[in-house]
Amino acid sequence: MACFGNKEKRTEWTPLEERSVTDIPWLIFFILFCIGMVIITGLSIAMGGTSRLVKGYDSYGNICGQNNSKTLDIPQNGGDFTQRKFVFFLDPCKIDLVNRKIKSIALCVSKCPEEELKTLEDVRKFAIMNGSKLCRYDIEHSSYPSHPDKATGCPQLPVKPSKARLNRCVPVDVSCYAQFAQAIVNSVSENVFQRIAAGVMASKEIIFGLCMLSIVLSGILMVVIRYISAVLVMILTVLVVLGSIAGTGVLWWLYVDLKKSTNSTSPVEQAIAQDNTQGLLAYAITATVFTVVLLLLIVFLRKRVALTIALFHVAGNVFTHIPLLALQPVWTCMSLLLFWVCWVGVLLSLGTSGNPVLNPDTQTVEFKLAEPLQYTVWYHAVGLIWVSEFILACQQMTVAGAVVTYYFTRNKSQLPVMPILTSVLRLARYHLGTVAKGAFIITLVEIPRLILTYIHTQLKGKENACARCMLKACICCLWCLKKCLQYLNQNAYTATAINSTSFCTSAQDAFIIMVENVVRVAVINTVGTFILFLGKVLVVSCTAFVGVLTLRYQQEYTVWVVPVIIACLFAYLVAHCFLSVYDMVVDVLFLCFAIDSKYNDGSRGKEYYMEKALMEFVENSRKAMERDASSGSKELTPMARRGR
Repeated sequence: MACFGNKEKRTEWTPLEERSVTDIPWLIFFILFCIGMVIITGLSIAMGGTSRLVKGYDSYGNICGQNNSKTLDIPQNGGDFTQRKFVFFLDPCKIDLVNRKIKSIALCVSKCPEEELKTLEDVRKFAIMNGSKLCRYDIEHSSYPSHPDKATGCPQLPVKPSKARLNRCVPVDVSCYAQFAQAIVNSVSENVFQRIAAGVMASKEIIFGLCMLSIVLSGILMVVIRYISAVLVMILTVLVVLGSIAGTGVLWWLYVDLKKSTNSTSPVEQAIAQDNTQGLLAYAITATVFTVVLLLLIVFLRKRVALTIALFHVAGNVFTHIPLLALQPVWTCMSLLLFWVCWVGVLLSLGTSGNPVLNPDTQTVEFKLAEPLQYTVWYHAVGLIWVSEFILACQQMTVAGAVVTYYFTRNKSQLPVMPILTSVLRLARYHLGTVAKGAFIITLVEIPRLILTYIHTQLKGKENACARCMLKACICCLWCLKKCLQYLNQNAYTATAINSTSFCTSAQDAFIIMVENVVRVAVINTVGTFILFLGKVLVVSCTAFVGVLTLRYQQEYTVWVVPVIIACLFAYLVAHCFLSVYDMVVDVLFLCFAIDSKYNDGSRGKEYYMEKALMEFVENSRKAMERDASSGSKELTPMARRGR
């Protein structure tokens, strides 16, 4: 994919010796693409989309808080709305479940009602006292109670209290939005949904505490990996096995205890107890199956950890010298969030841009882009994937550059003062084109996968079984291809950080090294990933264990299953962010080790770059091979004599 037929060859690896700018055409292409996204942003601003998004607009095409010229021949269009700065919905709970939007008529008002208005007489008094008319513009406030169009032109009674948020009158009581969420999750009954919402709101302090606990546990786990990596496998294995067995036992004990204590006569309390009992039973069964599978995996992988332990030991030394590596997910998440917020803002601006069009059925105004400009939304969607992958690839290249600098610097006291900053500057100066090309390749795979996923979602229940199976197979294949390309890209970035070659050359060189060490790659990816998975399980298990014990004996909390799930999801996310960097460092170290052991043998002029832990592994492997060779020769000697 864009690398076939590449003629560039390299005869040897020269770590950190020469630097050159790589993949310049792809950098230019990416810059031009980003300029296109900036043009789209400017287009949405020029066409009034941003102004409508920020200030808000009514159902007749008027932007609140400014003087509007007349664009359509309807009475309510145009006029001075300088004093009417807030958007007010006549019926904020009138929600279109298909399009996920409010269908109510929107008006520009000068003040949001902060107290409940029960009758149209109260609405009239509110208009007189505050000068804020809550009925349609052509209805005078004096005729609110008796106007023939009061049912459609005036707000739905009672008018709930609201506060101004982002130039919109947002109801203080958001029960209608809870009903909207309940309608979307139509598989949940009304009473269950309300009890879940009540349980989450009542236990929000404990949810926050459990989330903080997960962050602390992840930090402690990083410290443990950093200082005792040599015994990491045994410690994590024992802790997770004991934790899984203990957690499973506690869940079964709680289930039996709760089932015995369910003797309430109140129907509500019986329903709550039944929900909790069923949730505990499901948790207990899941924990039992998980524990059995975990024990089987540990038995099968117990002997394949020597190289992994050595790499984890060196990775701990890397974090000792470059502790800021652990914070790379934080900067990446902040960058992604900032980009996503800007992207959503531009998308919403595009949605409110265009020319006003009158809807003849409702006599309201909608904004639609001209036919050629509608394709800018697709361009914007491609930009979301490409730029997001570019940001993630920049993190991979930054980590790879810092780790490569550490590995191939023989005297660690001569490391740069700030290796992370040095790696970032090297990336910005030489390798942005390489990162852009690697991100584009992932984008080419991700776009058809998302399209097929969308088609599968839209056609659910309509297509036949064969078509459904084919769609799922295609989606699965594209997902697997994406994962393979992501792994190859990461190794290509490492090769670029080592030798400053283009993306295609680096990918080819890294692929050759991986093929030559295919068994080691399989062991590292299985055992290493499993070890880090154990760390994630440990963090999530501890968080869930504390959450269950805490919420189980808090009688005022009605449903506590969902709060525990929320805390566990957050714990897994935090643990994944921390340990993903560790996984990345181990992969980079392995490629460096494979190159080092291939082109160096420890002799004069070809000294190893590797540290003592990896050197001991090489030496032990060499001795094991010599023992196997000598034992093989001893077995062949008697056979040769008998042959003579």
